[in-house]
Amino acid sequence: MSESAFARWRDAVRRARLLVVGDVMLDRYWFGDVERISPEAPVPVVKVARTEERPGGAANVARNGAALGAQTTLLSVVGADEAGATLERMLVAEGVQPSLHRDPALPTTVKLRVIGRQQQLLRIDFETAPSHEVLAGKLRDYAGLAAASDAIVLSDYGKGGLAHIGAMIENARALGKPVLVDPKGDDWARYAGATLVTPNRSEFRQVVGRWSSNAEFDRKADELRRALDLAALLVTRSEEGMSLFTARGALHIPAEAREVYDVTGAGDTVIATLGALLGAGAPIEDAVPVANRAAGIVVGKLGTAVVTPDDL
Repeated sequence: MSESAFARWRDAVRRARLLVVGDVMLDRYWFGDVERISPEAPVPVVKVARTEERPGGAANVARNGAALGAQTTLLSVVGADEAGATLERMLVAEGVQPSLHRDPALPTTVKLRVIGRQQQLLRIDFETAPSHEVLAGKLRDYAGLAAASDAIVLSDYGKGGLAHIGAMIENARALGKPVLVDPKGDDWARYAGATLVTPNRSEFRQVVGRWSSNAEFDRKADELRRALDLAALLVTRSEEGMSLFTARGALHIPAEAREVYDVTGAGDTVIATLGALLGAGAPIEDAVPVANRAAGIVVGKLGTAVVTPDDL
């Protein structure tokens, strides 16, 4: 696959309507210097010099889709709080159309990372599962948004926002829309019928167990794909690249990372790239090498980052 692979689909991607649904969060970063150890406990003291905020989770998927030029809508649940308002404002600034349900009883998920000398020293999570009433309202909105979309990405971070994912996949199939799932946990029966599921290596191992050879890996992957009635299964394998399994067989693509700086959000970039390209009408065999290239670029950036058409 040549480096101009994305260029062939660039105009079609601009016309593609991508719907992203899932768990969102606000990623906060505190950067500083470490010059001494605390006298209170054997931990470093970080003198914070600057802070950053970025959309995380499904919000990062959406901003990646928008960065590639796709017309991207995000459907999710946030709290009626400062973090939720900040997240919406940032999404709009990055070209995403947010459709956010606000739950007054739900604090927006926030992940605070403390960085000293470019090393993550600590992460603090603030999160609560959304209420069933809010999720039911989101499901009603989903049907209309899905009908107006060319591709749907369901980004499962295990925070409760995709409690109705089986119904969402069924709806997408009835509409004839490709539906891509970034999975979480070991209950994958609820992803049955999806067009594409994109686990990383450890998520895949959690479901199928260990393997002792590439042949056994291929067999387990294809058995899982057929058991779940998936059109395709894509396993991202870090330094080993990506492996795509369809009814036509297996396609193994070597990794393209030149320098791995931070793998945070790399899976978000992969599934957003795939969603944008499939929404543009690209065959999956064309989309996966481009997503692999995007992953190789984004791991060279700190934190939840995006890849642009010019990067590709």
